[in-house]
Amino acid sequence: MTRAEEEVAIHEKKALGFWIYLMTDCVLFATLFATFAVLRNATAGGPGGPELFDLPFVLIETMILLTSSFTIGMALLASLRGLKKQTFVWLFVTFALGVVFLSMELYEFMVLIGEGHGPQQSAFLSAYFTLVATHGIHIAIGLLWMSIVIVRLWRHNFKKTDVNRLALLGLFWHFLDVIWIFIFSFVYLIGGMA
Repeated sequence: MTRAEEEVAIHEKKALGFWIYLMTDCVLFATLFATFAVLRNATAGGPGGPELFDLPFVLIETMILLTSSFTIGMALLASLRGLKKQTFVWLFVTFALGVVFLSMELYEFMVLIGEGHGPQQSAFLSAYFTLVATHGIHIAIGLLWMSIVIVRLWRHNFKKTDVNRLALLGLFWHFLDVIWIFIFSFVYLIGGMA
């Protein structure tokens, strides 16, 4: 087996391992969604989604995250074409959008907790905070990973392994966007209008 063939085989194993990881994350989020579905009306006499959720605010969050999915895709395309400057521009835009999204999510949590609607108030809020915060933690991990990829691309001048890491990061980021679409639809739209 040649060196090039070995590198391809290693990359394929890493990609398979990453897909397996994403499937375990699907199981985690499916469990959290099921928990939320069971507990969404367990408000203990307190407010539910319609009274608590600010749908226009969450719609802006959603648009920001979906835009970041586009920008990370553009970063990957630019990297595959060898367009280094464009890759960095798109990655920085994606990073900034991710930070704005995460900041908005934290702001939403602070407002709810500040109004006395923390996770301890009801099973509904406990399930809500757990589901949305788990997604937020994944976004934070994605931002950390993105920082590392940016530094490695810069230092190693777009080494093939780093471009492959960018591709896996893009897959992870798109996965988080899909999870958010489910959160937006199931938690905020359905839960906020029920």
